[in-house]
Amino acid sequence: MIAARIRWPSRLFSRSARPGPPPERSPGDRQDRPTPPEGWRRWLWPLIVVVAAAVFLLLLLVPGREGPSLSYSDFLRRVDDDKVKSVTINDRGGVQGTYRDGGHFTSQIPTALDTSRLNARLQDHDVKITGSQQRAGGGVGNTLLALLFVFLPVLILIGFFLWAGRRAAGSLGGGLSSIGRSRAKIIEAERPTTRFPDVAGYEGVKQEVSEIVDFLRRPERYAAAGAKGPRGVIMVGPPGTGKTLLARAVAGEAQVPFLSVTGSAFVEMFVGVGASRVRDLFQEAAKRAPSIVFIDEIDALGARRAGGHPGGNDEREQTLNQLLAEMDGFDPRSGIVVLAATNRPEALDPALLRPGRFDRQVTVPLPNQKERAAILRVHARDKNVADDVDWEVVARATPGFSGADLANLVNEAAINAVRADRATVDAHDLDAARDRVLLGRRDSSNALLPEERRSVAVHESGHALAAAVCEHADPVAKVTILPAGPSLGITEQLPESERHLYSESYLTDLLTVRLAGRAAELVVFGEGSTGAANDLAGATQIATRMVREFGLSSELGPIGYADGTPQYLGGHGLDEMLRRPYSEATQRAMDEEVARLVREAEHRAVELLRGHRAALDRLADLLVARETVDGAVVLDILREHGPGGPGEHPDRSGGDGG
Repeated sequence: MIAARIRWPSRLFSRSARPGPPPERSPGDRQDRPTPPEGWRRWLWPLIVVVAAAVFLLLLLVPGREGPSLSYSDFLRRVDDDKVKSVTINDRGGVQGTYRDGGHFTSQIPTALDTSRLNARLQDHDVKITGSQQRAGGGVGNTLLALLFVFLPVLILIGFFLWAGRRAAGSLGGGLSSIGRSRAKIIEAERPTTRFPDVAGYEGVKQEVSEIVDFLRRPERYAAAGAKGPRGVIMVGPPGTGKTLLARAVAGEAQVPFLSVTGSAFVEMFVGVGASRVRDLFQEAAKRAPSIVFIDEIDALGARRAGGHPGGNDEREQTLNQLLAEMDGFDPRSGIVVLAATNRPEALDPALLRPGRFDRQVTVPLPNQKERAAILRVHARDKNVADDVDWEVVARATPGFSGADLANLVNEAAINAVRADRATVDAHDLDAARDRVLLGRRDSSNALLPEERRSVAVHESGHALAAAVCEHADPVAKVTILPAGPSLGITEQLPESERHLYSESYLTDLLTVRLAGRAAELVVFGEGSTGAANDLAGATQIATRMVREFGLSSELGPIGYADGTPQYLGGHGLDEMLRRPYSEATQRAMDEEVARLVREAEHRAVELLRGHRAALDRLADLLVARETVDGAVVLDILREHGPGGPGEHPDRSGGDGG
């Protein structure tokens, strides 16, 4: 791919919001569950087992009452010397004896010898003789050895199971008996420190949820009028827009206990565990009423039940059924409000969204330009920012950014300042951070060949000139041929204002600008290149939506096949193809119309650049020499080398030839 063009994302064609850092948590947050045992307690039972084994071995090795073992000859010699007081002889010839001075010894009578005279010999020397049924060598040491071999494996197994149970108790927050308990984080009334002023922008959303605060603070006002407060509020929107932060702000403003849990915490492999946790969650909330229950990523718990497929997922469906029953069953006067957040409202079960359960659905959209400026100021509070930073300009340059994206942008700018051995974040750092977030790291080692530099310069010059000439296109902010991420060149356009509606003229100009890079290659080199692959994909996507969703096709007329459900996590994919509501003939007509729109846009771009060939060559030469130019330079070149000669302003009428 020789050159790729990346435009600033617009509200209409922006990609899904990128994941950013999670909302900042209050330092006082804690999880209200039993403290896990200290580290030394985990090793208590294994240590007991080791000590017991060591004691057994020590008793085995230390000589006991048996005393030293004597040979049969030494035994007879000591009998003859009148040193032996008594002996105990078992049926196997084993001898345990006692000396007259109090010592002990052991010996063995050889069974192969004639020992018939041994009895008389012992009696002659007044040795007391006792018989025994024990085996030879069956003393205390051997007894302990036998006990050791029998009981040590049992003790090891018992110790292992006790140790594993302790570990499981720590991971389950209370052992097997508490596996069905809720894993909610409980933050008491004095804990939440987040307030509505800490949530920059979103005044409309805050007004929606402020009634929850009023209901929890003064429920008697609603009771006097016979009104019931909101039972459940679900917040939907793209990732990173601050849904969790808004829920914490509601709890902070209401000064009530706040029970926070994620939808995945209810999903377990054991049937019935999730339902038990739902019951326990609402019991905990009832104990602390008035209170707020916040379920983040509720789509993990409340996804549509599989109709016609009983038993497909018993555990998840039982958990959802229990949640539905709890939201129907608790007393609205008890002051329990359920807040939930999701990025996939289309995946939720309809029974969950009906009035009486979730009474309100609050959309938390991507912030507009004014809100982005306010969010940037919040995230820059703890940064050392230079005086030349204009947050309004930065907000204008970041359409489609979520709150998490903006926090990441400010942090990347601070990192860029540290990388340059500075402690102050300036406008250049923010600009570099924006490029890093959108385009990736700029690799200076990714050097282009001379002919490639020329091709990229021509390609980006085509984009820039078409954007400057087309009347409804966004103004050009910067043009560069420095590679960044997968792109070898970039033309940046900044919208003059926040757009909410897009006219057909704007979309037509947008297609023209998209294809102007390929058109410039056709005008200058007479052939296209792989550098236009990204542009062609983007133009095809825009033309497809114009035909299929916006009714801007003269062939198909005012027909729209949009799903109507917001897709905050991307496109429809295979599911859309399986249930598309039009025939193959309509699909063929759509394909033909999309191809026509793209061809007409390319033809218009080619004619426009042929009429501004001098400006195209001049801008390409300047890019080869400087590598980066701003939008003012593009306008100056058009004034100097326009179709009418020097001094003429660029034609923004959108005509074919300019």
